[in-house]
Amino acid sequence: MSSSTGFASTSIVVVVPTLDSFELLPRLVASLQQQTWPYWSVFFIDGPSLPVHRRWIEDLCFLDPRFQWRPQDPTESGIFGAMNQGFALATHPDVWLLFWGSDDWAASPQVFEILVRFLQAAWSRGGDPGLMVATGRYVKITDVDGTTTPTLGRRSEFSWRHSYRRSLFLGSTPPHQATLIGPGARHHLARYADGFRLSADLDYFLQLSRWPDLEVECVDLELVHMQSGGVSGRESRRRFQEVRLAYRRAFGWLWWLPYGLRYAQRLASLFRP
Repeated sequence: MSSSTGFASTSIVVVVPTLDSFELLPRLVASLQQQTWPYWSVFFIDGPSLPVHRRWIEDLCFLDPRFQWRPQDPTESGIFGAMNQGFALATHPDVWLLFWGSDDWAASPQVFEILVRFLQAAWSRGGDPGLMVATGRYVKITDVDGTTTPTLGRRSEFSWRHSYRRSLFLGSTPPHQATLIGPGARHHLARYADGFRLSADLDYFLQLSRWPDLEVECVDLELVHMQSGGVSGRESRRRFQEVRLAYRRAFGWLWWLPYGLRYAQRLASLFRP
């Protein structure tokens, strides 16, 4: 995609894997419906959910055609299988793809418009980024007597170190919920690898670094809020195994260095505001 395609034609497609998660979705939906950038749409890729969830999704899609849903292909298992269906839907050259969970939501009504303006600025400089990397923030939601209170937690961000592959080698990773995947990246790789249940996003970003022509634009924008306490946080042992595998696939016997730096940075982030 280049600047010749035009600013107004740029579309953001949000892919949301779901499974009986309709009670979480109103916050995500409202945050999108409030966006000042109008060129967005949502695909829910729904697993074998109960009828009450399906009715909720169907009613939403009927009332607002910007939302659509597809049943998850049984041959594409798990969250990343659902996301692979999202990759397959993003065939138009003006589409930028964003993967969110049911418990994610836009940080403000202006974030999509700001992102596209960053993209326009990159085009005006002669660039053509394949990834637009913003920032996410974890939020803890507490419910006391029916009143929910959000508490901002640590930021999830990508630390740039002179080049994309060097940044990855030094242990930083783009937060997938805050990273728009453009046509340039999908041209090289448009599928998460099989065999990963929790860390296919890390593996995807690492594998993309094999192409030196990939342009990455880092933007100073808190794009998404993410509710703390997801599945990956409850399966730490498997996550550690998958992270090690992803680094070995990318860096061979040097895997231990980015692996160690990754978790050192995660630990340090707990002490930053």
